[in-house]
Amino acid sequence: MAEKKVQGPASYFPSIEKKYGKPIEHWMKELKKVSKLAHMEQVAHLKGKFEMGHGHANALVAYFRTKNGV
Repeated sequence: MAEKKVQGPASYFPSIEKKYGKPIEHWMKELKKVSKLAHMEQVAHLKGKFEMGHGHANALVAYFRTKNGV
């Protein structure tokens, strides 16, 4: 039986970990620090502070917000 393919924001996680050298849990902690900001403000935070690409930042924020009911 074939493995179910990861879809949605989590599908970016392997490339995010490889490119930025940090586990996803690190990024979840960073987003927790700015959890009061709006979605695009959180994306801008990751892009500005960590020089993260828009797609990766957006995927992390979308995942974080879904998992935390934000």
